[in-house]
Amino acid sequence: MESRVKLHLSGPTAHNLFTGYGTDYVMINHVRYDHSLIVLPDRLIEEWEAKTFEELNTEHFQFILSLRPEMVLFGTGATLRFPHPQLTRSLIESGIGIEVMDTAAACRTYNILSAEERRVAAALLI
Repeated sequence: MESRVKLHLSGPTAHNLFTGYGTDYVMINHVRYDHSLIVLPDRLIEEWEAKTFEELNTEHFQFILSLRPEMVLFGTGATLRFPHPQLTRSLIESGIGIEVMDTAAACRTYNILSAEERRVAAALLI
């Protein structure tokens, strides 16, 4: 059985917000996405090459670093899984915070931080 949750949070400066999610998709501004992506308040990156947790490599996180976020929320899919510390080292060494959580939690947390006008990036495995 698929769980569906609708999220409605609006703020005057937030552009990209999660408006829903399920086990195999997220909705951003009421548009459904069923593939891995990176979401920032002012930018949506659909071509993130990370497809599965097993395929993760340092280049995936280097790309996130190039976006210059203040903090990264890494959503690992339906289940919380922690990446090897070597993969996220570039973010940490650059002073960028990273929080690892399941994708549903990353969606909820992103909306809160975005409403606070934080430069947050949600990197999500779907």
